[in-house]
Amino acid sequence: MAVTGPHPVHVPTLPAHTDPDTDRVMDSGLLHELSYAFGGPFHFLLPHRFDTNLAAFRAALDAAGVTGQVYYAKKANKAAVWTERCAAHHAGVDTASVPELRAALGDGVRGADIVVTGPAKSTELLRLAALQGCLVAVDSLDELDLLITLALTGTARPARLLLRRLPPAQPHSRFGLTAAEVATALDRCVRAGDAVRMEGFSFHLSGYATRPRADLAGELVGHCLRARELGLRADRISIGGGFAVDYSSAAHWHTFLDGQRPEHYHAHKTFEPDGFYPYHSPVAGADALRAVLDTVPEGARTSLAGRLKETGTLLMAEPGRALLDGAGASVFCVQGVKERDGYRILTVDGTSLSLSEQWFNSEYLPDPHLVTAAGRVRRGAESHPACVGGASCLEPDLLTWRKVPFPARPRIGDLLVYPNTAGYQMDSNESSFHDLPLPPKVVVDRLGARPRWRLDRHPAC
Repeated sequence: MAVTGPHPVHVPTLPAHTDPDTDRVMDSGLLHELSYAFGGPFHFLLPHRFDTNLAAFRAALDAAGVTGQVYYAKKANKAAVWTERCAAHHAGVDTASVPELRAALGDGVRGADIVVTGPAKSTELLRLAALQGCLVAVDSLDELDLLITLALTGTARPARLLLRRLPPAQPHSRFGLTAAEVATALDRCVRAGDAVRMEGFSFHLSGYATRPRADLAGELVGHCLRARELGLRADRISIGGGFAVDYSSAAHWHTFLDGQRPEHYHAHKTFEPDGFYPYHSPVAGADALRAVLDTVPEGARTSLAGRLKETGTLLMAEPGRALLDGAGASVFCVQGVKERDGYRILTVDGTSLSLSEQWFNSEYLPDPHLVTAAGRVRRGAESHPACVGGASCLEPDLLTWRKVPFPARPRIGDLLVYPNTAGYQMDSNESSFHDLPLPPKVVVDRLGARPRWRLDRHPAC
């Protein structure tokens, strides 16, 4: 059945928060020019938004009177512009591989401002980290032994390290050291003498709740105090990332969750609601850090911020997605439209591998914007439902299984702009399947009627 007008059945929508910066880029005419020039999908980046988010995290630390350092979790987006911004603003970078570490150093970030995380680090990564004075979050006893050996035999400076704690509330996690392993690790650090500088403890928690982070941070402060009694420096803790991003309003999010049904998705695809990212979060970004600092940890007499100040303990945070909130979007061109059972199947010039939520057997839910040659189409009374498929020959290659209620009939040559995708969505799961090139990243460093742009210089972009 051809779709000739507004769909009579209500189809859930999830509009993203209004974003003036993204709107200006969509209204400038630039996106159609770039789509023609690249001949495929691309991402655009807004570095000034990264700067704003970084300043907000630092302001949260300052307001609490806490000495701290913010480290950008580089895995959230590979573009070089973010580590360039870190170097310009003397921020830290969280890396987990040799290429990530080399890229951060090459972009001007000092080794002293880099933390190296991840499990079972290679000898090459540990050696490079030790030589450059990076801080290594040690995940296991054998990794600690290797780092000590490298420090004793291959560097002229002590190896800087944190001990990563296995969260007691997540005992089946494959990351971190148990309480018994922490005790053994501290003894080995003491015996290593000047070869190592044990600077504290770290953890990473799944989810976005603030209370568990404050509780475990309070526990780590206690570990630091006991380590100091052994003669170790132990003057800092890292609470990792897990600062949510608020993509949509509470009203839109809860209405969507309550109203969505299998028939609202292509082929009656089903998703577990608990499997969706929480696209609305009442406490997000730097506000989440404030909430952690304001919480009184279990068994403590004062807030975490107070505990940090009274013990002279520095706080490290490693946000990724939250530093990239509003800092970019992904653009695909419609190259096919098919009528099917009261809705349309759009095929775009890229694949779902460039919108990475599918990696988690989930869906990136914020509605894509429709941009025609005449400009961005504002939402109105009409609803033209369509799912969005990729250009590959695989049946499951859908960027959006949901039948999005577009405000106009999408046509070949129109652009779909997925908003706020810089955090993890752009390149966590990219692949040059079918020999398709990876979508380039375009840095927009001046907005206005005629935005100024350049290609990001990361070799994979």
